[in-house]
Amino acid sequence: MSEATDWSWASDWPAPAKLNLFLHVVGRRADGYHLLQTLFRFVDHGDLLRFAPRGGGEVVLATPLPGVAPETDLTVRAARLLQAETGCRDGVTITLEKRLPMGGGLGGGSSDAATVLLALNHLWGLGLPRQRLQALGLTLGADVPIFVYGRNAFAEGVGEAFTPVDVPAAWYVVLEPPVSVPTVDIFRSPRLRRDSPAISARQWRPGFGGNDLQPVAVALHPAVGEALGWLSAFGEARMTGSGACVFAEFATRQQAEAVLAQLPGGLRGWVAPGLPAHPLVGLCAP
Repeated sequence: MSEATDWSWASDWPAPAKLNLFLHVVGRRADGYHLLQTLFRFVDHGDLLRFAPRGGGEVVLATPLPGVAPETDLTVRAARLLQAETGCRDGVTITLEKRLPMGGGLGGGSSDAATVLLALNHLWGLGLPRQRLQALGLTLGADVPIFVYGRNAFAEGVGEAFTPVDVPAAWYVVLEPPVSVPTVDIFRSPRLRRDSPAISARQWRPGFGGNDLQPVAVALHPAVGEALGWLSAFGEARMTGSGACVFAEFATRQQAEAVLAQLPGGLRGWVAPGLPAHPLVGLCAP
């Protein structure tokens, strides 16, 4: 794992995807937020970011996403949040190489934002501890803190309370159905189960549970169900997050690639190993 001294302005900064190995809704708070339990697992596939110093305190995204105004992009918001929090007057040009689909449940935008927080905290010499960066990340989105936390973890609450978990080595086939699933549509659905029994982190075992959001996503987006149906012929297939992406776990790279090789036309997918931790986990103090 790389030490902080290895990371510089010349680096390509990773923003890996996450999978939810299970995702249960165990209740709902009085303010409407859903209480969740999940197991976050990082995989070795994701976006890449590059940073270049810029004068005048400007934050510029050199690669804006179609349909997303630069000022609302999570990468720009994360950089400006760091400036506001610390009084930093440095600027930056951000280049984003987007590989993860939007609305896929892989945490792409959240992972990008977390990498911006971690990278610029380091490059600008701000010295904020990880817990502070996690708190800042939570103001940007519910999934940002896990990427700052940087360890495969059992998560609960609204998804921000973590217990580290050693997840066995595995390879994953991940399919990207050609739809974008808005998270808000899933959580507002009356079909959503909200009473799964809670467990403790030490009770989790590989293969446990399912995804309570999956039946709602399948009902709203048949393409998710079609991808699940195809992948289920080779192993236990699950949706990650609120969708649309689905995955199955395999013991070896050869097994995973043999499945992907049979992917029919019209379906897009990839193979990646699970990561023992986020590549930037050693970048700042706790």
